[in-house]
Amino acid sequence: MTPEERTAKWTAYYERTAGEPPRKSLLRALELHGDAPPGLAVDLGCGGGRDTLELLERGWSVVAVDREPAATERVEAIVPEAHADRLRTLAEPLETVEIPSCLLVNASYSLPFCAPDRFAAMWSRVREAIVPGGRFTGQIFGDRDEWRDNPELTFHTRDETEALFDGFEIEDFTELDEDGLTSMGEAKHWHVFTVIARKPDAPARPLGDD
Repeated sequence: MTPEERTAKWTAYYERTAGEPPRKSLLRALELHGDAPPGLAVDLGCGGGRDTLELLERGWSVVAVDREPAATERVEAIVPEAHADRLRTLAEPLETVEIPSCLLVNASYSLPFCAPDRFAAMWSRVREAIVPGGRFTGQIFGDRDEWRDNPELTFHTRDETEALFDGFEIEDFTELDEDGLTSMGEAKHWHVFTVIARKPDAPARPLGDD
């Protein structure tokens, strides 16, 4: 797929999904965050901005990342002026983007689009960016997903997915393995793991430890 074809494909997706509500996985993560003050969230693969908008409306500051400039331009255009000072956009691929330290990484159906040979390094940056007490929420494609033969996408077994969160507290883990439709209305067999995981709080330093 040429860059032009990819941009046209994703622009059509943004237009098709415009106005849809935020992902349920993000809403659940925010519910688990509770009454704690909002902080910085990184929306990896922000797309049309449905999750970015929800975070901004709840008082979070957001770094919205997408490889397609059409996505970040769209987000900038739809964000109300009252929230604009808490938004920063980055038109960069997941494979190379530097992720700032943050309280929340939201990756709604974006991580599988990271190149397989770059996934491990990208995932390491995600883990390191989340501060103690912070969370990850997002989706991983399973090994029975219909798109599994696409060499540009990354897939994991259930065991491999659980291993990604070694050292984190998994707060919500659901597996979808069924026929359905894509956002563009095309039939597809989905195999998806949705995960919400919290990085443990840093251990207290012993008294007298310099």
